[in-house]
Order: sequence, then structure tokens, then C-alpha cells
Amino acid sequence: MADGVVFRSPVVFKPYVGRDAVGEIMTAVFRVFDDWRCVRELGTSDGRDHALVFEGRIGDRQVEGCDFVHLDESGSIDEFYVMLRPLSGALALAEAMKAQLACTT
Repeated sequence: MADGVVFRSPVVFKPYVGRDAVGEIMTAVFRVFDDWRCVRELGTSDGRDHALVFEGRIGDRQVEGCDFVHLDESGSIDEFYVMLRPLSGALALAEAMKAQLACTT
């Protein structure tokens, strides 16, 4: 990840900025999701933009989403946006992430 990477969450308005902050978020995300799998990858011809369509489970909620990733000139992730559905899954994600991040502070 780039030092100044920007991460936009599907459940928080303000973006997370910086490798440390985004790394903490991503670590928590991998603890929250069950059965996460990428089902499709789309990319631009220059290889710097990717859309990763995924499925998984958060507790008893089946979710679908898409990660939008941009790579800088050196190939490091500098932008990371996440979309998630359905709303009940996004709410489950918000609660699970809140609990995970409370454990790290």
C-alpha cells in the first residue's frame, strides 16, 4: 500500500488515510468476514484500476460487494473503495467492525 493510501468504507462517511490506518481496517475486515471469496475481477487496459466483485458472510448475513482499487505509478494501492449490499449486511459489517476496532484501542 502507498503511504498515503485512501480507504473509503461502505459504512463510514469519512475516509481513512495512511498505511497504518488502512492496514488496521483491513486486518479487522479479514477477522469479520466468513467465506469471503472474489467471484470476478475487472480491470482497465493499463492495469491500474481494478474492480473485485466478492461474496461472503458476516455473521448470519450473506453479502455481496465490490472493491474498487487504484494503483499508483509504482504499483502500490493508493485508493480503495468498498461497496456492499444488502443494507442489513452493511449494518452487520458496521457492528462487527465497531467491535473489532474497539478491541485494538
